[in-house]
Amino acid sequence: MTDEESDGSGPPGGGRGQELTARLGVPEMDCPSCARKVDTSLERVDGVIDVSLQPTAGTATVTYDPARTSEGDVVAAIEGAGYEVVGGADGDDGEGPDDGGGVDVAPPTEVWTSPRAKKTWLGAVLVTLGLGFEFLLTGANAHVASVFDYPLHLADVLFLGAVAASGLPVVRSGYYSARARSLDIDLLMGTAIVAATSIGYFVEAATLAVLFSIAELLEDYAMDRARDSLRELMELSPDEAVVLRDGEEVTVPADEVGVGETVVVRPGDKIPLDGTVAEGESAVDESPITGESVPVDKTAGDAVFAGSITEEGYLEVTVTSTAGDSTLARIIEMVQGAEADKTETEQFVDRFAGYYTPVVVVLAILTAAVPPLLIADPVSVGIAGYAVTFAGDWGTWFVRGLTLLVIACPCAFVISTPVSVVSGITSAAKNGVLIKGGTHLEAMGEVDAVAIDKTGTLTRGELAVTDLVPAGDTDESTLLRHAAALERRSEHPIATAILARAEESNAGDLPKPTSFESLTGKGVRADIDGETYYAGKPGLFEDLGFDLSRPRRATDGGTASATTRGVFSGDDLARLEREGKTVVLVGTETDLLGAIAIADEVRPVSKRAVERLHELGVGRVVMLTGDNEGTARAIAEQVGVDEYRAELLPEEKVDAVEELQATDGEVAMVGDGINDAPALATADVGVAMGAAGTDTALETADVALMGDDVGKLPYLYSLSHTANGVIRQNVWGSLGVKFLLALGVPLGLVSVAVAVVVGDMGMSLGVTGNAMRLSRIEPDRFG
Repeated sequence: MTDEESDGSGPPGGGRGQELTARLGVPEMDCPSCARKVDTSLERVDGVIDVSLQPTAGTATVTYDPARTSEGDVVAAIEGAGYEVVGGADGDDGEGPDDGGGVDVAPPTEVWTSPRAKKTWLGAVLVTLGLGFEFLLTGANAHVASVFDYPLHLADVLFLGAVAASGLPVVRSGYYSARARSLDIDLLMGTAIVAATSIGYFVEAATLAVLFSIAELLEDYAMDRARDSLRELMELSPDEAVVLRDGEEVTVPADEVGVGETVVVRPGDKIPLDGTVAEGESAVDESPITGESVPVDKTAGDAVFAGSITEEGYLEVTVTSTAGDSTLARIIEMVQGAEADKTETEQFVDRFAGYYTPVVVVLAILTAAVPPLLIADPVSVGIAGYAVTFAGDWGTWFVRGLTLLVIACPCAFVISTPVSVVSGITSAAKNGVLIKGGTHLEAMGEVDAVAIDKTGTLTRGELAVTDLVPAGDTDESTLLRHAAALERRSEHPIATAILARAEESNAGDLPKPTSFESLTGKGVRADIDGETYYAGKPGLFEDLGFDLSRPRRATDGGTASATTRGVFSGDDLARLEREGKTVVLVGTETDLLGAIAIADEVRPVSKRAVERLHELGVGRVVMLTGDNEGTARAIAEQVGVDEYRAELLPEEKVDAVEELQATDGEVAMVGDGINDAPALATADVGVAMGAAGTDTALETADVALMGDDVGKLPYLYSLSHTANGVIRQNVWGSLGVKFLLALGVPLGLVSVAVAVVVGDMGMSLGVTGNAMRLSRIEPDRFG
């Protein structure tokens, strides 16, 4: 967030002054009901302007008016809701402007050695001793006191000690829930513990308190592991940078380095900020940004990204963006925003939980109160071959009602979707795929067809020489040197491709052309060593008298005629053109040196990526291009798409996407994020290629492949499809377990311990662990 300043014309302390933002870690706030309590508490603070709570990250971002409140008041309000606060924007009481610091994800906690853990272990020891005296060492279970004529034995005292040690934190949290009018797990468990203790059910109260505290610790541990992926993103960019100032190297915080300054990066160091290499060269590992594990060679003039790592060289980098505006910073910001975006499944779960908990609480009360009133004598009923006896005593039904109260907690059900979304989105980000929200994660996993742009997506988007076909006695080097010499003064992309190939091939010194002339629409002409040479379209050489329609060799006494020697084969020409390549012929008015074929090269991974999409279940892959029919057909055959559509204008690509939606269902469109923007916006999911460093693509696409790698597309689909399966498993699995447990309670088949261990602790750990499977999905390595 940015600070906003007023003009200072308002009355002192009465109007809105400079807004400050506190970003605080709240590790124990790990579910929506926790967030509601914090939000309710913050609503009572005068001067709080805006609140953004992220339970999955364990953070609270609070914007407030310092003229009316302070960061200390904000922290006190959160702690007043029962949650410890870690870190702050300023590290003080909130006075003074926000320095851009703060907490973006809750710091790791020592779960097993925390004060809550120590109380839990003490309670566990006391319960174990109490059970020993209650059921094993009954002779030693002496009477020690009486309270209101109620005898207390040694086991009872131990159980009460366990309730005090492990149960009081639960009751305290339940009190805060009651204040916030939140019918959540803390209120339900706190009520159950107090009720059981007050009527002398010490074993049940102590067991519930200890088991629930252990469950909470396990959930804290699981959530902390889930947040690790977020922390890894935060830690990619170094906090400090070595800057050249007045000829000296100075180490300063990265967020104090301005645009235009020069930072020094030594071998093995992380690049602290986005910039351009001013001096030096090195291979750079850009996997934190693009997900591509192969280092990229960087020299003067090349762009580099914050968080990438130099391999062996020394670099001086001119900074082009501040720490808060770097590509990595935008990725982190968008990932955090994505987690806050609730999917349709999450919205359904929240609505369902709003009805589920009150209904089960009412059933718990009815279970505890009604049967003792209706059942006068024990009744045996045969159920599934078993005889179940229903008695009318209050104690039995109270415990069963207590058990239903435990089952009423929807915690595992509510967190089932957000932990899956967090795991999927952060895993994708670490592999160079930025998913802008859980909605897009779900949508990508349901697509039935994929529309892919050709240029820059299936192909490299840059012309390159693909074939050198010498004629007659000419060799490839001679052909290439003369072609490059002719094209060296041309600015056409074809000329650039030929010159690049000559440089790569070390073709030798290029002849120096004179009398250069561009033949508009046909090619170029120049004199080399006193003879006129041409390079251009086949039509140019047909105008010069060459017959390119068929192969022929005329001879004169067994020697090739000067006018026909090395005539280029019409079969070769037809073959190259069928392959969608542009053919440039090189020669003089009488001799043909040969042909150079040029094309926008297909990416090596394109064919395998299309095959893999089909293997994963995508019904149809369609190539959309503005290129001509011949080139489109050749590329389509090469990469194996199901269909291609050529010579499309941008608005016609939109029509093509809409047709696919009408015939196939959900459609993802993959393009460059700029030229294909209308089609990307029309598709159910828009996927932009090569978005690293590209503001437009980062901000407009639903999904951005940070590297220029279409091979990540199958990974994106696989991850999203698996995530949808995990979400369904978590939602229906947690609901199914709760339902079965609830059915077993009135029959006496489910105890309080089983309800806590299986229904609460077990399912919460289960859905979290299941969601963590997504982090193990990795991109296919093609090639």
